Amino acid sequence: MHQFNWSGIPGALPTLWTGAIITLQITVLAIVVGIVLGTLIALLRLSGIKPLQWFANAYVTIFRSIPLVMVLLWFFLIVPQVLQNVLGLSADIDIRLASAMVAFSLFEAAYYSEIIRAGIQAVARGQVNAAFALGMTYGQAMKLVVLPQAFRAMVPLLLTQAIVLFQDTSLVYVISLADFFRTAANVGDRDGTIVEMVLFAGACYFVICVLASALVKSLQKKVAR
Repeated sequence: MHQFNWSGIPGALPTLWTGAIITLQITVLAIVVGIVLGTLIALLRLSGIKPLQWFANAYVTIFRSIPLVMVLLWFFLIVPQVLQNVLGLSADIDIRLASAMVAFSLFEAAYYSEIIRAGIQAVARGQVNAAFALGMTYGQAMKLVVLPQAFRAMVPLLLTQAIVLFQDTSLVYVISLADFFRTAANVGDRDGTIVEMVLFAGACYFVICVLASALVKSLQKKVAR
């Protein structure tokens, strides 16, 4: 029977924090870029311009049809070439982190675009017609009338997707990036406490996701009022 030894966790916290920072960097960047790019893709799909619709539909279909692990591996192989050869960036940057950030951002944009598209379509058509009657252009109507209402209703869904994204960041282990989970596993492997460290990492993910889910439920109640 395994004898649990939790005494090494306090001393490992500074090292774990460095991994947590990596996880937070990927999560925050992917949320921001994913929502911005996802909004653009959603607008392209609703634009009525066939080539733009085809491009947006293809983008969403491709990224939603490929496992995230494969996307991470592909971008890990592609991004270094682009960063160093095309953009001329220094080889000193963390290629694994850059690859993960690009992969997660583009991958999440496909999912956020579907949420945002549904939110835009949920806004009553009368709101758009009223904006046009006031002399607004399509772009002005979207910016000033439709998107503010849509985003207000979409906040719980956007946050739910952010929780899923936070959980998925642990998949960066496939490119050996030392995020929070990978760091915990490395510390456990080094100190002979792999079971304890993995359980501790899992508990941290659990607590954070439960608190975030409670926040989402609270926001859903406010939006429903």
